[in-house]
Amino acid sequence: MTAEPKPGSRSARVRAAVLKAAGELLMAGGLTAATVDAINARSGVSKATIYKHWPNRTCVAIDAFAEHMARTVPLPDTGSARGDLTEQLRLVCAFHASPAGAVFAQLLAGATADPQAGRLLRERFLAGRREAIRVLWRRALARGEVRAEVDVEVAIDLLFGPVIYRLVSGVAPIGPEQAGAIAEAALAGLGR
Repeated sequence: MTAEPKPGSRSARVRAAVLKAAGELLMAGGLTAATVDAINARSGVSKATIYKHWPNRTCVAIDAFAEHMARTVPLPDTGSARGDLTEQLRLVCAFHASPAGAVFAQLLAGATADPQAGRLLRERFLAGRREAIRVLWRRALARGEVRAEVDVEVAIDLLFGPVIYRLVSGVAPIGPEQAGAIAEAALAGLGR
């Protein structure tokens, strides 16, 4: 779990090859398919080099998954807090309802059993996703559309907690209509 390499460097190319291979394996067969042997075979990067940068396959998978979600779930800019937060919630729900949701549940389980993976999940995945919502919240504050006294961390938990609960508990994923209803209910309390 070394620092990200300089763009264009050999290390950056190696990292990109490993993450691409790991991402493809994750989406094709879940965490069980993303073994270091399989990543090595698909990427052409030696196992020693993979282990030089990541302590285990779960950590590689977390980095690959974080990049996949960042590409797949862009930050909306609809012009309103209600529109932005509702659309972001719908995008996240759709992502977790896809096969990627099962992979994320596997990564959560893996991170629970592995302290290094847990730290990486928080630092490289969850922190980035939470920061994306903070960007939406700051936009909403600047437009005077949400209550300034509401802590952004509480707003994030209120809006996105149901998605993770459904994912972890195995209850059916949240569909677009339900996502809109959750956003509407939450924003009724968070908005001005």
